[in-house]
Amino acid sequence: MHREPVLGLLRSHAARPLDANEAAMTAQIIAFVEEHADCFERSCLPGHLTGSAWVVDPARARVVLTHHRKLDRWLQLGGHADGETDLLGVALREAHEESGLTRLRPMGTAPFDVDAHRIPARGEVPEHWHFDLRFLIEADPTEPLVVSDESHAVAWVALAEVARLSPSESMLRMVRKTR
Repeated sequence: MHREPVLGLLRSHAARPLDANEAAMTAQIIAFVEEHADCFERSCLPGHLTGSAWVVDPARARVVLTHHRKLDRWLQLGGHADGETDLLGVALREAHEESGLTRLRPMGTAPFDVDAHRIPARGEVPEHWHFDLRFLIEADPTEPLVVSDESHAVAWVALAEVARLSPSESMLRMVRKTR
């Protein structure tokens, strides 16, 4: 079954010590993946899997954030699986496309964080869930960043500044895990 690898990642993540909120979201995502064979496709209207990259510098002092054009918020790099079942591969592809970074190094194959969040309706696309597996990726901070069409800006941001730009619990949880 094409969903077994991601279910394995999620079940392993669920066995780690997680805060109550992330544990509940992990259980929610497992149930969703078990129920929806098309969970990797945007056409799965209740929601779909996404892959994100929490891109840090080697000192773990800064992270790359993008000011997302459609959502008008500072976020980690990432995006839709669009049928791809390797969500680490999705995270790496999206990180490159959204930042221009080419020397990206995954810090393992297991998710660093998982999150379930609602995406507002936009045009013909109804409100839906993004079930996001986030991977810790290290990058060279001397490599130039490139702003894609999906963003207003891309920048290295000090961990201490993330809360000012994006104070959601989802982002703050990743900052805590990085420290």
